[in-house]
Amino acid sequence: MEYCERLTWEPEKPAIRRSLFVIRYVRKGNTMRSLLAITGLVVLTCSPLQMHAAEPLNADQTFQAIASHPFHPLNEDGSFTNDRGSGKHGVANLDDEDWKVRLLAIRDLLLAFPDHSQQVRGGLKHDNVHVRQITAAALGIGRDEESIPALTQLLESDPSALVRSQAAMSLGQLESNESVNLLTKRFESDPSRDVRHQCELALDQIAKKAGATQDQLKAFKNLDEGQFERVVVGETAPAFSLKDTEEQSWALNAQRGKWVVLIWIFADWCPVCHSEFNDLIKLQSEFAELDAVVATIECHDRYRCRLMVGRETDALYWFSKNSFQKRYQDGIWWPHLSDLAGRVGATYGVDPMAFAVHAEYVNRPSTIIIDPEGIVRFAYFGTYWGDRPTMNQTLEMIRNEKFDFVHPNRR
Repeated sequence: MEYCERLTWEPEKPAIRRSLFVIRYVRKGNTMRSLLAITGLVVLTCSPLQMHAAEPLNADQTFQAIASHPFHPLNEDGSFTNDRGSGKHGVANLDDEDWKVRLLAIRDLLLAFPDHSQQVRGGLKHDNVHVRQITAAALGIGRDEESIPALTQLLESDPSALVRSQAAMSLGQLESNESVNLLTKRFESDPSRDVRHQCELALDQIAKKAGATQDQLKAFKNLDEGQFERVVVGETAPAFSLKDTEEQSWALNAQRGKWVVLIWIFADWCPVCHSEFNDLIKLQSEFAELDAVVATIECHDRYRCRLMVGRETDALYWFSKNSFQKRYQDGIWWPHLSDLAGRVGATYGVDPMAFAVHAEYVNRPSTIIIDPEGIVRFAYFGTYWGDRPTMNQTLEMIRNEKFDFVHPNRR
């Protein structure tokens, strides 16, 4: 496909379907896929990998786009996404666009600040659960203090664990001292353990004044969908630079001459991620023998990434009786990178905000292997949270230079 069409809004024309996007073709692997979303007939030609981002929508258009999008269903309390075809947790279709709707909706709501902040806050009262969750996320990242009373109300009474969880996260990002009593109450008594966990983290963020950063806000505002999903096996890996948990920059191009393994994880509450961290700690010498560099990547701001490596509160976890802090502080030998707004994840095709796990939207579990010449040799995108090679399997692929892994339980 050499050219793509772009449609722009013309109010006098009937809507075919309202969503966040103009029609465009997006490259993922070696395939091209189209998405129809907004009506109109103004045509623009462009190269598939040199597309310009569509004009952001205003708040009301964004709410309408979210509410009309056919997201995969949530389970009863909103803590997990279920694939609409199989009914199992996760999203099996790698071409699914739910993540992009969420990611760009947050961007567009943040771009409405500060002139239309009141309009954005209106999304917290919307009858659509996705609108409430996405709006709450944007208000936390945007540090909109006037939204604190409405976010507090969501935490107190919203029927969805997903929305209550996001409200707690946002109150922590806002460093909301006036919400401490409620956060403490919900930490002790919310029926969802996932919400209780997010309340625990929010209380720690508030105490430490470790809320959302300007770097995260800037990253969301600068998201450009024309740069998404550019990884192709057999081609040069897109260059990027991210900061680690100590604010040190890590650049992919600086690793040239070594094998590079990029591993996108979920969050501190993920038992699979902690298992992978423990395996990596044990396998340091084996990776060194192969002259292989490892970087784990998380689509969160600095506080949450530091939490994952044991540098913040020693949180309570239902899946472990033991603390991770001491082992991680002494044993982590690789950089853990903060992928603000999921910008690099979106470029690499890991679909940031792909599906809800434990009442938080997260990326697909993904592993990318890049050879010493900078060529992508392996790009694996999981269909649920356990779907990717183990650390030992990753080592074996590099040793043998055979990159043909498929998880036996892949959706």
